[in-house]
Amino acid sequence: MRNLLLLLLLANILYFVWGMFADDKSAPGIAIVDEKDLGPPLDVSANRDTDVAASVGAVLGSGQPSDLEAVVGRSCVTVGPFKASADADTALTQFAGEGMRASLRSAQGQIFVGHWVMVRNVVDRETGNDMLDTLRQGGLGDAYLVSTEEEGLSISLGLFGDLDRAEKVELQAKSLELAAEIIPRTREGAVFYVDIGLPPGKGAGAIVDKYGEEKVLLRDAATCPQS
Repeated sequence: MRNLLLLLLLANILYFVWGMFADDKSAPGIAIVDEKDLGPPLDVSANRDTDVAASVGAVLGSGQPSDLEAVVGRSCVTVGPFKASADADTALTQFAGEGMRASLRSAQGQIFVGHWVMVRNVVDRETGNDMLDTLRQGGLGDAYLVSTEEEGLSISLGLFGDLDRAEKVELQAKSLELAAEIIPRTREGAVFYVDIGLPPGKGAGAIVDKYGEEKVLLRDAATCPQS
């Protein structure tokens, strides 16, 4: 009996010692991780790579249409205004014949009539008649008095489509010590524009050369064809 008790006591001692040195096993399916073993926290910023994301979005079609057009090389040009629809039709036919998308558009706008040469702020008709005599003696026999609510009494020296001709008359009147000036004359009416879609790789240089910078709208100022 005594030997049995000693064996049981020795077994308990051995089990206790084994328990002290045995590995601490976790429960199945559970992993215990110390936070400091995970490394530094990730830097997640809402604005990170915004430009890149916008560019990718544009390529995939999630951005603005203008962004997508810029990526694939497409842009638009507007030519005008044309005072006559026939001139706009001619331009439309030309661009369409060159394989470009083009459409005609009309709008209300100011139509340039010409360069009006005049002497403004005439005090009264007697003074105006004296000025007319001076002008006629100086070779400007087409001058005449005009009166409007906006301008009052003035002397018209002519309406010219050619700026050089208008400037020549202006200088001639000034040489007679009369304060002539050139005023652009316009009227309200229908004007016409041709909107053009340029294919990739094609610039607007030839269009600008033909119609002039003042009659060609580029980039954000242009309107893309509707058809």
